[in-house]
Formats: sequence, structure tokens, C-alpha cells
Amino acid sequence: MLLQLFADFLSLVTIGLCFVLKIPQILNLLSAKSADQISILGLLLELTSYTVMTSYNYTNGYSVLSYLEYPVILLQEYILIFLVLKYLKKINIFSASAAVFYFAISTCFALQIIPKVVLTFLAPMCTPISVSSKIVQLLAIFRAKNADTVSPITWFISAFTNLTRVFTIWMDSADILLLGNFTISVILSSSIMFTAIHYRWHRVKQD
Repeated sequence: MLLQLFADFLSLVTIGLCFVLKIPQILNLLSAKSADQISILGLLLELTSYTVMTSYNYTNGYSVLSYLEYPVILLQEYILIFLVLKYLKKINIFSASAAVFYFAISTCFALQIIPKVVLTFLAPMCTPISVSSKIVQLLAIFRAKNADTVSPITWFISAFTNLTRVFTIWMDSADILLLGNFTISVILSSSIMFTAIHYRWHRVKQD
């Protein structure tokens, strides 16, 4: 009983933090007016992962508290992708068409126009997709040897909320797929955070 109450509390904390997860990164972009160290491929992979996992949890009828952060993060991800495309000067007919296609497919998943079994097949792929998105972001930082537009706070919140999800998912459904996904995400989000801190500290030291 006490463990379940604690799990519900952690879920609320996680959801609350996810309301501001991408805000520091968004503010960084607005301030720098540049997206040179941000990987658009990484963001699109993240978007795919968040969308599939939102649909997977929703169509399986899991407790809303166990996955509410996904739709919350998705809203922020849309803003972030728009800003990155804007600063990279890639807002065009192709990107607009891709956005329409994305929202059409997402709606079909939510309404189960596309059979739920497809999500069951796609959900295991979210772990390698999530891993790939973070590795791509790490490589973008390493290539630039700079992390001025990457927010360590965003990645700290990401690592922390993924860690709390390991516990809450274990309490709610013990879904091995979800547990594996969140555990790996903790490790990689932490790696991006520490890498960004390292390059920022190195730049300050040089100045």
C-alpha cells in the first residue's frame, strides 16, 4: 500500500517535471537563435518513440498516471522541432507534408484504425529508436565540440524522470519492455547531460 502511494507520488512528480522538460532547451534555442549542436534526426527519432509509446500505453488501457508525460513531452517536442527547423531554414513544403502525414498516422493509431497489433510490433523498436536518438545527439555534440545550445537541465530532468518511471512501471504493470526502455534512457540521458556540462565547462575554462 505504501509502495503504491509512493509510486503514485513519483508519477505525479514525473508528470510535473515533464511539463517543463523541454522548456530549458526551447529557451536556449530562442536565446541563441541557432540550432547548430541540435540533431534534427535525433529529435525525429525521439518524436517517433514518444508517439508510439503514447499510443501503446493508451490502447493497452494502462493507468494514465503511468504514461501522461508522453503526451506532455510530445507537445513540447513539436515546438522544439519547429524551432530547430526554423533556425536550420528547413521549413518548406516537404516538412509541412511530413507533419500532415505524421498527424494522420498518429490519429489512426489512437483510434485503432491501424490495428493495435501493429503497435505491439512497433513498441519493442522504441528502445533502439530511443537509444539511437540519444546517440545521434551525443555525436552531434562531439562533432561540434560545443554544447552551447544543448541544455544540461533538460537532460537532467530526462534522466531523473526516466529513473522514477523504472519504479512506477515496475509497480503498475512490470512491463519488461517499458522497464528496459526507461533503464537505457536513464543511462543515455545522463551521458548527454555530462557531455554537455563537460564542453560548457571546458569553454568557460578557455575563456
